Amino acid sequence: MINEFIENYVKKLKGLLDGIDSNAIADIIRILETAQHKKSNIYVMGNGGSAATASHMVNDLGVGLQRRGLMYFRISSLADNTPVTTALANDVGYDNIFVSQLVNRLEPDDVIIAISCSGDSPNIVRACEYAAEVGATIIGVTGFGGGRLKELADISFHVDTPKGEYGLVEDMHLILDHIIYSYYISKGGSK
Repeated sequence: MINEFIENYVKKLKGLLDGIDSNAIADIIRILETAQHKKSNIYVMGNGGSAATASHMVNDLGVGLQRRGLMYFRISSLADNTPVTTALANDVGYDNIFVSQLVNRLEPDDVIIAISCSGDSPNIVRACEYAAEVGATIIGVTGFGGGRLKELADISFHVDTPKGEYGLVEDMHLILDHIIYSYYISKGGSK
């Protein structure tokens, strides 16, 4: 029974990998390079496991590439500062923890990478609606049906799975990060 579950999970993951949208990833890389060239900010956000992916992405695309002298993205996660997020959740509500960090800070040339399995997390949607008003570029990283985030996104990396397949969706989201990171490692970067 355990082996059967493992084999089934791996089979599903392989299927998702076989269907990966390389054009969407190439578009994301081009957007990131444009942001780097313009010295624009890239803000990443997510809740729970997606917050961990946001942090991982900042680690790889920020520190990891910069330390190697490959790329210099101005990238930060809006979920990484626990005192800020808990203060905002307490003072203005959890639905506003990301948008409150963007108000009077987000510029039209900036990029939002919003990670949400459902695409319907109210704090993600609210921040992306604000980003759309400002004119910033929104990269939506979603799963299941895609939700409102998929509609708001200028570029969508979507993992089409049945609702509730968090593990598979989050695996694919982290693979997206590693593909982008590995692309720059193999390329040798451009300054």
